[in-house]
Amino acid sequence: MSALATPIRLAVLPGVLDPPADSWLLADEIATSGIASGADVLDLCCGSGVLAITAAEAGARSVTAIDAGLGAVVNTTLNTWRNRIQVEVLRGDLFEPVEGRSFDLIVSNPPYLPSIKDALPTAGPDLATEAGVDGRRFLDHICHTAGQHLRPGGSLLLVQSSVADIDRSIEQLNRAGHEEVRVVRHHRGPLGPILSARVGLLRARQLIAPDEDHEELVVIRATRPRR
Repeated sequence: MSALATPIRLAVLPGVLDPPADSWLLADEIATSGIASGADVLDLCCGSGVLAITAAEAGARSVTAIDAGLGAVVNTTLNTWRNRIQVEVLRGDLFEPVEGRSFDLIVSNPPYLPSIKDALPTAGPDLATEAGVDGRRFLDHICHTAGQHLRPGGSLLLVQSSVADIDRSIEQLNRAGHEEVRVVRHHRGPLGPILSARVGLLRARQLIAPDEDHEELVVIRATRPRR
């Protein structure tokens, strides 16, 4: 659970992913860092809405949430109502619904699990996890384009696993012109059930070491220059 003084009332509908450990890792950063206070916040790949609600409870001036899945959009809407939080909830592919808009803070827990095949799912909870054979389908796009939707001095908080190449995200964010790109939170633990079932595949693709059965979850922060 997050570190908010008031616990979040969260219902998870069928077909929507129950917030896993990485969501709570990012929620804790939002709740305790003060970064959301007074900010216009975008929650990208909102799922059940836990990050959008956390940002609102942490003092955001406004919160917008986006997801490609209809179930996630309905679920986020339901949970914002349950928590008496005002959130603009939109359905669409990554930044498309907010084209031309910018924010002080973007938070995202995108799909990043390396998939068995490169084709992406079109419905169900797999929408929240599957990200192509290297797990980078969404991370690459976010790292390349998030700066276009950040105001000067605004920040991105991005959560991912070591199986999807943390160094690559940091390198891409630096190349995109962000400042102070660094890991602000991390947690090491055993591979989850989905990745454990694919451990042979992950080793064959050299996404983990031959004897590895753990992953590192990290929150990366990147800031758009003020100038």
